[in-house]
Amino acid sequence: MKVRAYAKVNLALDVVSERNDGYHELEMIMAPITLHDLIYISRQKEGITISANTYLVPTDKRNIMYQVAEIMKERYHITSGINIQIYKHIPTQAGLAGGSADGAAVLRAMNKMFHLNLSLETLAAIGKEVGADIPFCVYEKMAFVDGIGEQLNFIDHDFHCYLLLVKPKKGVSTQKCFNRVNLNTAIHPDISGMKHAIECHNYQGVVDRLGNTLEQPSLEMVNDIEIIKDKMIELGFDGSLMSGSGSCVFGMTQDKDILEKGFQYFYKKYPFVRKSEILNESNRIDY
Repeated sequence: MKVRAYAKVNLALDVVSERNDGYHELEMIMAPITLHDLIYISRQKEGITISANTYLVPTDKRNIMYQVAEIMKERYHITSGINIQIYKHIPTQAGLAGGSADGAAVLRAMNKMFHLNLSLETLAAIGKEVGADIPFCVYEKMAFVDGIGEQLNFIDHDFHCYLLLVKPKKGVSTQKCFNRVNLNTAIHPDISGMKHAIECHNYQGVVDRLGNTLEQPSLEMVNDIEIIKDKMIELGFDGSLMSGSGSCVFGMTQDKDILEKGFQYFYKKYPFVRKSEILNESNRIDY
């Protein structure tokens, strides 16, 4: 079985407060994008095996795909083994939820392959046991997200724009990034205002409210983030922001010429440069 694992961007991310359990309360606008990993999953005699097109992906129990497959096998008494082949296109330590997207894709694939007929709500609950971003990746729908990232309030409105994704060579550790946040001096974007702008099809309203509390601490670790952001605006993009805890930066535009101009500028200057779009029903491809 072949399945696509779609990445995401944070159009807005606010770290609201720190919890007693060490996690942080968040409010975010998360959007799936067309950039994706390609996964082939099949039955085998026994066990769980993973192969990848890059050495950067662990193929043992450290891999999120392994962890969710193991839970599904145990919980639903699946005796068949699972073989997973993944072709990675989503970079690691980028803030694009690549690992979570892969885990969600395996959940959906196993549900279909073994005729379990589980609801997306059930798959999301299983995914939450492994990672906070997996529930969002199960649904692959734009959402207002809060809690630690597991509480989803879907925004049932299409939002169309092109994205240029540029990631510096150096990634950002999510844990280090959160540890460096100073909530007293941090920028807190207008999350509810952005949600309203999307619902009103107000593109400029979305651009005006781009913001990420985690951006400043990430800038302190990876200076290229700021360089990329500034250059995107200079090239004519309407807005630019670091996604998640970084280090990937995206530029927003509704002009294909500006998208191409940006791609040509950054191509070969940074190790990861891709053209993408916000994922809607009109540009989704399912297998």
